[in-house]
Formats: sequence, C-alpha cells, structure tokens
Amino acid sequence: MIRSAFRALGALLLGLTLAMPAARAQEDQTFSPKQADAIRKIVRDYLMEHPEVIGDAVEALREKMRAQAEVEAKKAIEARKDELFNGKDDPVAGNAKGDVVIVQFFDYNCPYCKVVMDPLLEAVKADGKTRVVFKDMPILSEDSATAARVALAAKKQGKYEEVHRAFMKFRGKLDEKTIFRLAGEAGANVDQIKKEMMAPEIDKQLQKNLELAHALDIASTPTFVIADANGNAARTVSGAIEGQVFRQLIDVTRKGGKPANQ
Repeated sequence: MIRSAFRALGALLLGLTLAMPAARAQEDQTFSPKQADAIRKIVRDYLMEHPEVIGDAVEALREKMRAQAEVEAKKAIEARKDELFNGKDDPVAGNAKGDVVIVQFFDYNCPYCKVVMDPLLEAVKADGKTRVVFKDMPILSEDSATAARVALAAKKQGKYEEVHRAFMKFRGKLDEKTIFRLAGEAGANVDQIKKEMMAPEIDKQLQKNLELAHALDIASTPTFVIADANGNAARTVSGAIEGQVFRQLIDVTRKGGKPANQ
C-alpha cells in the first residue's frame, strides 16, 4: 500500500504542475492583470526567500499519504485475515494455540529469508506463545517454485520443517538437483515427492499465496504480518529483522499494539 501511495504522490505532483496553466487562466478571470501579476510576485518572492516551504509541503503530503497507506493496509488485512492467519493448508511452527501469530512470506532463493530464519524461530521458541505461519511466495525464479513445491509435498510426509530448514540453511542458489538432494538428506521420500509436487492442490496453494500477497501489496521477501490470535493489532514489516526486534514486535502485539511504556 505504501508503494502505491508514493506512486500517487508522484502523480499528484505531476498533476499540480500540469494544472498550473489552467489555474493561472482562472486566476486571470478573477483578478485584473495587475492584481494577478502582484499575487504571482508575492508568491514567487516568498518561495525564493523560504524555499524550505516546498520541501515541508511535500513531506507533509508524503506523511499524509503514508498514514493513508497504513490505514488501507489494515483494511486489507482485516478483509483477508482468515486466509492470512488461519489457512488450513499452511505449514506452521511454534505454539499452535499462541496468542500472537507471525505470517512470513518468503522465497527459498531469497538470501534475506535465509538470514532471518534462525532469529525468527529462536524468538518464537523463547517466547513460547507465538505461532508462525509460512507462506511460500516463489517470485525469484523457477527453481524457487520447485523448492516451494517440494517443501509442500514433503509436508504430506510430515517432513516440512526438516526440508524447510535444509533449504534455508543452504547458502547459494538452489537448483533442481540441489533441491532434491537436500530434501532426501532431510529425510523426505524424494520419489514420492516427485509424484506429488505437481498436484493441483499445491498449484492452488501457491497461487493463493501470490494472490494474497498482491492484495496486501506485498512485493518483496521476507515480509511479515504480525497480529494477535484474532488478527487484531496487525502490522506489516519487511526485511532481515533481528531477533530482538521480533521479540519487541511480539511483546507490542501482545499488549494490543501499544509500546511497552504505554
């Protein structure tokens, strides 16, 4: 949503620029030529003496649009919160009955997703009352989609966590050969995975994840949506977050979205 807001900001500024001739024509109809010239000179002189006003105006508009984008993001999360937080086919970790839920959109070939895995799971384990929902979002390559399919097929064997960790621990680009090798080393039945990884239900799940990400204006990985167990106090954050930040976000969410000192 924020990305859309900044596009709108650029369009608005362009629109204002294009509208100036029309505004000047209207001004010339309202005031005499002498008055119009005097007004333009006053405005020009003021802006020349106080150029920071332009920057202040743009920043104020940017902040207004950022706030509006956050409101729109919360509305989108509210509208889709059941499939976001409670998708019946989504792999989960942590406390299944936790009072805080963290949804992670990720790609197995995303280096930042790999970096953030341990801090996330360590923070969740230390807290003991947080559930993690994994949303495979293969956007970087065909191999990313293959890895996602393999991991979801491994879930049918009860091996999702092992395969997920193996893929995330691997440093470097995952290709098809490496994907199957790592899945086998993690204890999954690779022959069975190859038979099931193209199943229609896996197709549907990956498509749903991508469509949901688009609806929430999520375009990069890793992105996290954090909320309480009922989907309230939700917020979206992106990037390779440190473990301490995860702990703070969990604490703030548990307190209803308010900082600890409030």
